[in-house]
Amino acid sequence: MLAIELLRPTTALLPSYVSALETGWSPDNVRKDVAAREQLHAIEVNAEAFVDGLDDPTASGGPIPLPDGSTVARLPSIVRWIWDGEVSGAIGFRWQSGTAELPPNVLGHIGFSVVPWKRGKGYARQALNLMLGEARRQSLSYVELTVDPENLASQRVIAACSGVLIERFKKTAAYGFAESLRYRIALDH
Repeated sequence: MLAIELLRPTTALLPSYVSALETGWSPDNVRKDVAAREQLHAIEVNAEAFVDGLDDPTASGGPIPLPDGSTVARLPSIVRWIWDGEVSGAIGFRWQSGTAELPPNVLGHIGFSVVPWKRGKGYARQALNLMLGEARRQSLSYVELTVDPENLASQRVIAACSGVLIERFKKTAAYGFAESLRYRIALDH
């Protein structure tokens, strides 16, 4: 298995990221193609601002769009690109300071997506394990991740990182009441 790194997005790495987006991959498992098009447009308008906005541990950016078009306040968050010599995916982590709880509109602390042509190589598991270190630095007692019931690959990744299924639930109206699974990973400090 190849070892990956999680890299803070930079304009120097941007061509590899743009190439993945243009090939049809999206870092957003919920908003998919819409998010990919928005990102390509944002990069075209101001690449530096786009890259800077992916690392926002103080939640200084603007509101976050939801799939139904509504917006919500931004949480502190970071995005890291999964790197094996080129961008191979992305993983994001968001949190509320001082608590492991999340607002009802936030489906989970961590979300990840590996480009289709690199799936099955253990990249998602490695990336999730690395991002759990970031969560520990925020002194969270646990993180939660949500996954669609048919996404067996992500369920296996989460379980391999000590994730435990805690509930099957319906997402909020903003997400079309779709069925989802919520996993929790306890963090020892």
